[in-house]
Amino acid sequence: MKEKILFTSESVTEGHPDKVCDQIADAILDEIIKNSLEEPRVACEVAVTTGIVLVMGEITTDCYVDIQKIVREVINDIGYDRGKIGFDGDNVGVLLAINEQSKDISKGVDQNEEGTTGAGDQGIMFGYASNETEEYMPIAITLAHRLTKRLAEVRKQEKKKILRPDGKSQVTVEYDENGKMKRIDSIVVSTHHIADISQEELRKYVLENIIKVVIPKELLDKDTKYYINPTGAFTEGGPKADSGLTGRKIIVDTYGGYAHHGGGSFSGKDPTKVDRTGAYMARYIAKNLVAAGVAPKLEVGLSYVIGRSEPTSLLIDTFGFNKYSYDLIIKIIRKVFPLTPRGIIDYFDLFRPIYRKVSNYGHFGRPDLDLAWEKLDKVDEIKKYLENPSLID
Repeated sequence: MKEKILFTSESVTEGHPDKVCDQIADAILDEIIKNSLEEPRVACEVAVTTGIVLVMGEITTDCYVDIQKIVREVINDIGYDRGKIGFDGDNVGVLLAINEQSKDISKGVDQNEEGTTGAGDQGIMFGYASNETEEYMPIAITLAHRLTKRLAEVRKQEKKKILRPDGKSQVTVEYDENGKMKRIDSIVVSTHHIADISQEELRKYVLENIIKVVIPKELLDKDTKYYINPTGAFTEGGPKADSGLTGRKIIVDTYGGYAHHGGGSFSGKDPTKVDRTGAYMARYIAKNLVAAGVAPKLEVGLSYVIGRSEPTSLLIDTFGFNKYSYDLIIKIIRKVFPLTPRGIIDYFDLFRPIYRKVSNYGHFGRPDLDLAWEKLDKVDEIKKYLENPSLID
């Protein structure tokens, strides 16, 4: 029998322990940005386990924020608001271990040799886009996010509280030999739930209220497999069942494994950290290039060195589908898009309190949010240079 061509991506709900940490870190970042008179430097990490939240890292700011209050508000807002669930925002212990940013690092960022903002660290970042979906994202991660987001929406609307905050999804897509999506091979939904429900009842509930609402029926067939809480009961979830840490779901944050990831976490980092800023610009470039017809899918790679402004490398991969020369694409990128940390920060206006809202369900492909790096406002300019390359010089 011929082997199928399958690809799988996963997503997690806002109540997953790692995502609890990402949201706390970005909520702290948002509050500091909101209250600072000068640009702050924030590198905030969070760890959670039963009854404890540890906030650690390096923060330099001219304002005071009540970190304990932020932590408790985020946890309660997610839905961990009573002891019966096993993790309670009002009663967890909050431990702080925070220092100022290293002066050696801040010197390279604030006063680099080029007289502008240097990168806050070395690193590599990737951005990806394809015409596979309206969001210019791979279909597997797009559908996986829709499932987990739907889990949270249903949980918050339920009259009879069945679902609890923790949960995961996984979508496996079958492709043909030309890389075109054929169908969905399997769907996994694992959801935290109350004890007073049978697994048969829960599976029917999830199939009818989550999966069939979210997944287009034309992608499903009689052979699609459904795995709903495949190991059985999931009554103990969240940080009580599993410890959490910022940055442990970076593939969920980006392209579901379909494209490269530089390895750096986004959450808890201010915009001078190119792990976040460079990845946003790389996505913006890739999305606008694909929309302009450069290739049906495209990946952009950037790298930076601490204290320096210009990227040390700029790489394009069109997966063999490019209609234009590599040199022309690179020239257009350098002409159209700002690539320095300060240029990216100013272009996207990144010193705004916008980060908690992207800390779960993906930083990219978010039509529900007005994100600067998701706009398609460079398509016409790119097309102009594709049609008449002499205009670039």
